[in-house]
This record gives sequence, C-alpha cells and structure tokens, in this order.
Amino acid sequence: MTGQPPGAVLHPARPGRAARVIGDLAELRGPVRGTVELPVRLFWAPDRTFDLDDPVELRWMYENVLREAIRGDELRRWLDGNTLVRLWPTLNLPRGVRRAWEGRHAQLRRAT
Repeated sequence: MTGQPPGAVLHPARPGRAARVIGDLAELRGPVRGTVELPVRLFWAPDRTFDLDDPVELRWMYENVLREAIRGDELRRWLDGNTLVRLWPTLNLPRGVRRAWEGRHAQLRRAT
C-alpha cells in the first residue's frame, strides 16, 4: 500500500484490504532454507510449518505471506527478494497482489 492516500484501495489483496508492497526487494531477507513456522496471523491452519527446501511448500508459503501481510516487517521477515523474483511467474496470487507488486517492481514484470 505504498504511495496511496489513506483509505484508498488500488490493488486489493482481498475485499476491503489493499495489498502491502515493500519499497525495495533488497529489503526482503527472509529465510531461504530449512523449516519455518508462520504466525497464525499469516496462516490460519493448525500446522503452520513449511519446509523451504520443498519447492511446493516454498511457493505455498510465499503465496500466503504475499496475500496476508499487512505490515512491511512481515514481508521483510518471511520473504527473500531473489527467491521472490525466481518464484514470481509460478505464484498463484490474487490479481490485486500481482498488480501491486508488478507496479512497484519492474523486475517482477519482466520475470513473468
């Protein structure tokens, strides 16, 4: 939700909530290997662990964080910029999330 006036929802992540976008992909320095457990705010299932060494689970975690994050610190903590660029063409995201991120980051537009 960068550069938007208060209350504006240009690219919704879901009805009534704008997608959160980080200003610089280099800020994203989250884990790239091993097992992580997302907080319940980002993933509502009883088992919130993801094996980042499994490509399917890695994509699933990124999709959830991109859809559910409401603060920049959540994006910085859980996502990695290089990994995001690599995964971008394969991620299943709401149209608003995809548009918001591609509108801010040309390298994501080029990756698709």
